[in-house]
Amino acid sequence: MKNLYTFLASALVMLLVGCATPESGPTATYTNPVLGGDYPDPTIMREGNDYYMTHSAFDYQPGLTVFHSTDLVNWEPISYALKTYLGSIWAPDICKYEDKYYIYFTVAHPKGRMNFVTWAESPYGPWSDPIDLKVGNIDPCHVVGEDGSRWLFMSAGKRVRLTDDGLAILPETMETVYAGWQYPEEWLTEGMCLEGPKLRKIGEYYYYLNAEGGTAGPPTSHMVVVARSKSINGPWEDSPFNPLVHTYDAAERWWSKGHGSLIDTPDGDWWVVYHAYENGFTNLGRQTLMEPVVLGEDGWFHPVVKDVAEPIAAPLPLNEKVDRKAHIGEFRLGYEWKFYKSFNPERVSVVDGVLTLQGKGTRAADSSPMMFVAGEHAYEIEAEIELHGDVTAGLLLVYNSDFFQGTGFNKERRMRYRKGGESGRGRSAEKMWLRLRNDHHIVTGEYSFDGENWERETWGMMINGYDHNTLYEFQSVLPGVFCAGEGYATFKNFKYRSLE
Repeated sequence: MKNLYTFLASALVMLLVGCATPESGPTATYTNPVLGGDYPDPTIMREGNDYYMTHSAFDYQPGLTVFHSTDLVNWEPISYALKTYLGSIWAPDICKYEDKYYIYFTVAHPKGRMNFVTWAESPYGPWSDPIDLKVGNIDPCHVVGEDGSRWLFMSAGKRVRLTDDGLAILPETMETVYAGWQYPEEWLTEGMCLEGPKLRKIGEYYYYLNAEGGTAGPPTSHMVVVARSKSINGPWEDSPFNPLVHTYDAAERWWSKGHGSLIDTPDGDWWVVYHAYENGFTNLGRQTLMEPVVLGEDGWFHPVVKDVAEPIAAPLPLNEKVDRKAHIGEFRLGYEWKFYKSFNPERVSVVDGVLTLQGKGTRAADSSPMMFVAGEHAYEIEAEIELHGDVTAGLLLVYNSDFFQGTGFNKERRMRYRKGGESGRGRSAEKMWLRLRNDHHIVTGEYSFDGENWERETWGMMINGYDHNTLYEFQSVLPGVFCAGEGYATFKNFKYRSLE
């Protein structure tokens, strides 16, 4: 339940803003999330009627997939910026400066926290090789000062100055400029965790958004706070209505709401795009949500809707709904499909919808599986799989290389994978049809030797504990395929079925 401070702040918003809902707009509605599944740390920009967004890549490669939209609700992948596995990729920032597009991002593990930039002449790519900025910290955000200087604002209220081309930093310019907004001490969080800065110059003010409270942990941990200044050099004044976005109660559908970016429409309406975990489905990762905000006469941003789980009036006339599963069977690397901790395009060939996947490693755990974001509570995947050489292949639900579940086979036996361990049993062949079902965390498998007559495996498993709070690494459970050993496997007639 909101505390007294929040109640009074909300009442004051009503007086200053004059309304609690949008005045008028499109009759169409959308329902959060706008990108379901593992799309955390959203960063967004607008150019005319076009919007571009990317997210943290973590250990999935190719990384930094760029999405395009003209209505802020329907998003299509159009390029990917990172073709080299550098480590776990955190909290990027996409922007345009003069005639070039930039993505600044953090590599958090395994070699410590470093920051890089990649650039392109079009958001459709090609993107440059990553350039090491040779500066630590996390969560870079590009912003231009009133004198034309270029800066990166980073976590812990720090900033560092960039060279004029934006591809290097000026040495010894790192400084702390902001201490954060102190939330009520009774709130349950992971700690202050001042991070995820996003800055926008709007009118006479720079608006400085930060995440606080930690990105996971208790459901009420995360938030978006706002400060402003008339100069990029400060001083920064905290909003008296903080936080702009926050989960107040564990009974809400969306947990740990935070890490927000402001975005406007061509008509001047404002929205905040952020991420959150879904109550009961934290193993889907942090999903991308959006809600309207209003810039009041007091010069502060205020929330508009009370429940972001309900339908919300769309920001713009909606296009035809994008089916992001429509291309799953095409095995498009970097758009839908990604490797785990590796980018090996030479392992993959796709002809007429048939995937040929070269073996890697000796077992599923070190095979660097190919995966995609499902983002649903219940679904199944199916494929006709044929082995060539001394390989084991199959279908998996992967959190990381230590925690995954699934089904597979080699020429001697069928395989079951649980937690990362493997066991074999039963009749096998060089060619089999396999199904793997995730029905609200309950995992089951089926197999067939002819694609028509199916047998259910005798095992069943649960996967609901596979999330960051339990296993760390900020990963999520992603479905995919694998091939381990010497040789290759082919995957035909790959199917994804929603069971919602």
